[in-house]
Amino acid sequence: MSDSISHLLESRAGENFSLHEAYLNSQMVRVLKTIGYDRVYTKARGQYLYDRDGNEYLDLLSGFGVFAIGRNHPTVVEALRDVLSAELSDMVQMDVSLLSGLLAEKIIRLCPSGLERMFFCNSGAEAVEAAIKFARYTTARPNIVHCEHSFHGLTLGALSLMGEEIFREGFGPLLPGCNAVPFNNLEALDRALSRKDVAGFFVEPIQGKGVNLPNDDYLGEAKKLCAKYGTLFVADEIQTGIGRTGKFWAIEHWGVEPDMILMAKALSGGFIPVGAVAMKPFIMDKVFNRMDRAVVHGSTFSKNNMAMAAGLATLRVIEDNGLLDNAAKLGDSIISELSDMIGRYEFLKEVRGKGLMIAVEFGAPKSFSLKTAWSLLETANKGLFCQMVTIPLFSNHRILTQVAGHGMNVVKLLAPLVITEKDRDLIIRSFDQVIADCHKVPGSIWDLGKTLAGHAIKR
Repeated sequence: MSDSISHLLESRAGENFSLHEAYLNSQMVRVLKTIGYDRVYTKARGQYLYDRDGNEYLDLLSGFGVFAIGRNHPTVVEALRDVLSAELSDMVQMDVSLLSGLLAEKIIRLCPSGLERMFFCNSGAEAVEAAIKFARYTTARPNIVHCEHSFHGLTLGALSLMGEEIFREGFGPLLPGCNAVPFNNLEALDRALSRKDVAGFFVEPIQGKGVNLPNDDYLGEAKKLCAKYGTLFVADEIQTGIGRTGKFWAIEHWGVEPDMILMAKALSGGFIPVGAVAMKPFIMDKVFNRMDRAVVHGSTFSKNNMAMAAGLATLRVIEDNGLLDNAAKLGDSIISELSDMIGRYEFLKEVRGKGLMIAVEFGAPKSFSLKTAWSLLETANKGLFCQMVTIPLFSNHRILTQVAGHGMNVVKLLAPLVITEKDRDLIIRSFDQVIADCHKVPGSIWDLGKTLAGHAIKR
């Protein structure tokens, strides 16, 4: 029997869920089956997924932002084939590679002024871990400040900056000296930094959990406070960067120049995991300040040729295809057209975002019958209403999306930057129909709601 990948894919097709139940996270399988997301995908191209029955799905999760240029982009595939066929030396360790230098050069040219050095790693969480260490060593200070409701990763150091308790529960004690302040609250940040013991302020320009946007003056004034108190300003652009918001970096919307930018996800092209930290020279020079310190921080697989080639190809695709403009234009259109529905639907409260990072927020209605139905779901499990939106979007309209965070009534859209006007029209038409159906009490969607509430109460 052949063990080739093609033979395994053919001979074991459809065993996805049974294998995961037996050997991996069985609770994830339960979740997918409960909400009806248990499809077996056999192919993917661009912004679309295809199941084994040939059905096409518009992917508005994009791997939590990984697939900015869509799946299986031919330019990235070609770059990876070039690397494999070249039989390059790779990860020699006692060496410096050409491709990592070229990718660093390219990224630095796209960074705000003052960021001139790069550190590569394998993921967003690794980038956060590196930045924590770099900030502490550079400033000789112990503490880190982050924002409430933030998401910076799930490794232990990154988890210490986590703003959602459900992710932290049971994994302590976490890294000491990590403290949260409210997002958009400059007074609280001033108090936290004024003790002059904070090495770095870590902030997502737009918070991923909930798609919370900063006030117009928040990031600029936060940077001034960091400069005043000697704290490094660290912009976590792991999800918001590489074109997601219609600019290459989300921080550009507010004209802020950070001391470090963290990146990952989209830089991979959807193939080879990669993360990175862009920083000001004095940070790199402080950490790696002697020859015997040349290896004080690193990662075995960082700077591998496949990841570097994927990054270079991804940046070329974004530039050659005008994907920043596409994200800005279609994102603005989706936000505008969904916002126009607010006056027609009691449940729909706000649509917000930048580019193709969009939140659709729902809230309690005013009319008695709808309010009663809403309260039933909220009592069973806060945020359950959104599943009444995402499930029919998936099952009836073949649009894949999910809630923006635990216990939130916010649906989050992270469309690939390659979506078209046809995709936009499908998004608007499908949301319109699903939200309209949610206002029909009783109705088939509320039968779904009762089922979901029953599952929640049993848990």
